[in-house]
Amino acid sequence: MQQYDLYGIGAALLDTEIEVSDEDLSVLDVKKGVMTLVDDVRQQQLLDALGDNLVTAKRACGGSGANTVIAASYFGLRTFYSCKVAADDNGDFYRNNLAAAGVDYPAGLRQAGMGTTGKCLVLITPDAERSMNTYLGISEKLSVEELDTEALAASHWAYIEGYLVSSETGRKAAIALHKQAQQAGVKTALSLSDPAMVQFFGEGLREMVGSGVDMLFCNRDEALGFTGTESLDAAANTLRAYCRSFAITLGADGALLWNGAQLRRVKSPRVHAIDTNGAGDMFAGAFLYGINRDMSFTEAGELACRAAAQVVSQYGPRLREAQHSELLAAVI
Repeated sequence: MQQYDLYGIGAALLDTEIEVSDEDLSVLDVKKGVMTLVDDVRQQQLLDALGDNLVTAKRACGGSGANTVIAASYFGLRTFYSCKVAADDNGDFYRNNLAAAGVDYPAGLRQAGMGTTGKCLVLITPDAERSMNTYLGISEKLSVEELDTEALAASHWAYIEGYLVSSETGRKAAIALHKQAQQAGVKTALSLSDPAMVQFFGEGLREMVGSGVDMLFCNRDEALGFTGTESLDAAANTLRAYCRSFAITLGADGALLWNGAQLRRVKSPRVHAIDTNGAGDMFAGAFLYGINRDMSFTEAGELACRAAAQVVSQYGPRLREAQHSELLAAVI
């Protein structure tokens, strides 16, 4: 069994990004800035209503956890990803995309089941905010069957996507992975993923955190919501009960890091943001690369802020492969 730096689990989604106006969101009754779970009919209604916008649509292999693991792979980590796709064109596209990024996956992913591969409609407004409407499709049935215990035991870190909390079987798979990782001496990281997940599935997320994770990723709104506090300082103090270290991303203001002993602020480069989709995913991928390669928390945080800033300055949730080596060259 190959040794891995990072084992991830999450939903497999085909992203379609469309540029829209705030008026479009209002007319379509789309909640801005969060991920909303929808059924296939609702997603198709949105696509039909935005037919004139589809000329600028961009398709990409996505899902929060996949974005993080693929970023880590492009930076240079040896990676593995558990997910679930269907026997359709999007499923084929997804597997090929993982393989092209150098990400290994369970053998069972090649024997895809009947159904529909998950899809996420990402609406980007002029202020760069992303509003996601996600049809999980077969990803809603992701379960413990998709776990690869040998690959997990051969990994240094396990990364859990917080969005899994919205699926009963996905939440159970995340909890099982966390427990198996702890038993195997594998460090664990979890992302809170989205303010809506914290608001509506907070107890489920606490179940996934269990006795605590080694690393927690969240943004300011998620940190405040998860801890029930009203200030960043209070949230930072309360989060320590759930994890041994954390990173709270602050958008253009960088990030607040806790390494288990000290709080540190790191700055973000000033860029013109046009699309915030994938920024947090990229931050986590770059940060996990850094601490896997013996960077300090501050060094890993600085790399992660640079990488996230690069993502928001262009369309799409991920960077081109060559951009990762360029970022590393800039910090070495």
